[in-house]
Amino acid sequence: MRKNKEKGLKIAMLGQKEVPSRSGGIEVVLTTLCPLLVKKGNFVTCYNRSHEKSEEEYKEIQGRKEYKGVSLKKVWTLNRNGLSAVTASFSAAILAAIGKYDIVHFHAEGPAAALWIPKMFGKRCVVTVHGLDWKREKWSGTFGSKYIKFGEKVLVKYADRIIVLSEDVQRYFKDTYHRDTVFIPNGVSKNKVREADLITEKFGLEKGEYFCSVSRLTEEKGILDLIQAYKALDTNKKLVIVGDDSKETPYIRKIKDSALESENIIFTGFASGKLLDELYSNAFAYIIASSLEGMPLSLLEALSYGSAVIGSNIPEITEVIEDKELIFTVGNVEELSQKMKMLLDNPELVARMRKSSIELVTQKYNWDEVADKTLELYKGIKKYEYNSKEGNVD
Repeated sequence: MRKNKEKGLKIAMLGQKEVPSRSGGIEVVLTTLCPLLVKKGNFVTCYNRSHEKSEEEYKEIQGRKEYKGVSLKKVWTLNRNGLSAVTASFSAAILAAIGKYDIVHFHAEGPAAALWIPKMFGKRCVVTVHGLDWKREKWSGTFGSKYIKFGEKVLVKYADRIIVLSEDVQRYFKDTYHRDTVFIPNGVSKNKVREADLITEKFGLEKGEYFCSVSRLTEEKGILDLIQAYKALDTNKKLVIVGDDSKETPYIRKIKDSALESENIIFTGFASGKLLDELYSNAFAYIIASSLEGMPLSLLEALSYGSAVIGSNIPEITEVIEDKELIFTVGNVEELSQKMKMLLDNPELVARMRKSSIELVTQKYNWDEVADKTLELYKGIKKYEYNSKEGNVD
């Protein structure tokens, strides 16, 4: 009998827009995780969509086709509304199916609709469910929602392993499909706190003089609730909303119209690099008002900069925030406003929370541990495959 020698795995990643990038949760995860997997002796290829607009800090890298040892490949993408994700996923799935990969790792439920293609070629497939995307308001009652739900059914039936980012989603798969999943939460990097520089120059912001929220401007993020809660306060501190959606929507127009009467509500648009670091570093407090999340990376990042955090009471947020006195009932504008006032009236509470925030994330959400657990899962699949071929399993 031949020995099952340890060697580096060949891994294909697909479902993301682009790596490296900080444009979305999946992109942030893979930009951090993939180089760690390479560092641990593996070979990783990221199949990126074509026609993506790279952030300034990554533009030069995208032309090199390599990032920290990770191979970057563009796949054919029909760059039309609603079709770019679907066409890129199927293009990547075909390339992964015919490529020499030990593991094909899909990210998100929609892209997993193409999982059957590499399975037809005998590939071992893993899916990370970053959230129940079919629940998002933007997909409500649309073909997109049905397509994502179809992807969910495909991954439940065919994936060799399913990774989830929260215990609540883990319960969902068990209760709905009787399917076991593996809970591996996201990690967060230890970030350097920066002095206010660019944010003062661009937006007139000073340290400790604003509430901050970083998110897409979509309904499930609760931005309109946040604006209304802020407007009920009597404060000179500003409200800074970081992020934007790819196109103007009725909801974006609505939230921006609601902020017109206050010059202290600032929309920065999309931010990354040093600018985003400064926005996190100098906020008085961070607020996440979402009604739906997967594993909110912006929350982990805010904590890693030592922010005091106010969050809605959905499980994906309460699993992270240990200080429950600053949790509010999702959608309750009055309660959110009361929590914001609590921080304004208690600077010593803010100081205490800032100290505990960094300790929380560095101990509990470590990227190196995430990489080790992911590799352990991969190797478990390969070990099962090897033993099956040798006739050592039932």
